[in-house]
Amino acid sequence: MSRPTGRVLTLLELLQSGGTRTMRELADRLGVDGRTVRRYVDQLIDLDVPVESVRGRYGGYRLAPGYRLPPLMLGDDEAIAVLLGLVAGRRAGLTTATATASETAAAKIRRVLPERLARRLDTVLASLAFTEPPGEFATPDAGVLLTLADAVHHRRPVSVRYTDRGGRRSDRTLHPYGVVAHEGRWYVTGTDPGIGEERTLRLDRVTDARTLPGSFEVPTGPDPAQRVLSGFATAAYRHEVTLRIHGTVEQLRARLPASVARVTDPASAAGTDPATERWLLVELRAERLDWLPPVLASLDRPFTIERPDELRDLVIALADRLADRARGTAPR
Repeated sequence: MSRPTGRVLTLLELLQSGGTRTMRELADRLGVDGRTVRRYVDQLIDLDVPVESVRGRYGGYRLAPGYRLPPLMLGDDEAIAVLLGLVAGRRAGLTTATATASETAAAKIRRVLPERLARRLDTVLASLAFTEPPGEFATPDAGVLLTLADAVHHRRPVSVRYTDRGGRRSDRTLHPYGVVAHEGRWYVTGTDPGIGEERTLRLDRVTDARTLPGSFEVPTGPDPAQRVLSGFATAAYRHEVTLRIHGTVEQLRARLPASVARVTDPASAAGTDPATERWLLVELRAERLDWLPPVLASLDRPFTIERPDELRDLVIALADRLADRARGTAPR
């Protein structure tokens, strides 16, 4: 492919991305002058591509509304980005219940690529290694995901059939605020209008979703991702833990992320420097406590345990073991 022909195709790709492109922008992106841009536009028009000229201070060129784009064309960088995105998404659990969808999509893209580029991409994929094995993720149904995403976008209520972790099935109404992907799972968060409380549901446990008439307003507050994370930190578990740790929020979040613990500053005031170390209230819930003493030790910050007493005993036992090993003495 000659360089001028390649630039004409690049011009078409820029126009396909939508909106009006100014003459200066097109000239800079193509590495040519304005006269050459006009010549390339004329070549597209000769190929029956309806390029419109927009006059005025912010004028330039755009495609006519309603123009049906030609078949998909991908450059080397674009093809690599798409295929690597499919591979990474499959390993991260960002797929739907149609487990082969990403594989068949990758195969279709691979078939329409020029042989030279296809061979190079095969080389990249064959030589690519991951430090972590692929996870086993529970994936949502594609129809459920699309229905909920449309309801979020248009602020429409939905009716869902849900199975909780105890295996109990129920039909629920939800005002969905957002769909969130977190650690290989998909969630929808919103308000249950029947009880007036927020709910976070796993999408792989939703077997049916239907849009209902009406609309709702999303309340002010945290974004959907923060709502999901805070829901994890306040979920009902066996142990309720309350700590006070001296440090900054950033220091604590290094070991206690928002999905694990809620961190508040009882003495917070407007204008307080977030980098100033002070006593912070940390609250979390956990099914087990044995993982928490090593986390507190790794923080290396002063702390006090308000509850439960069992955690205090575990921290003392860990401190004794570390001291014995440091001295080389037999364990107590």
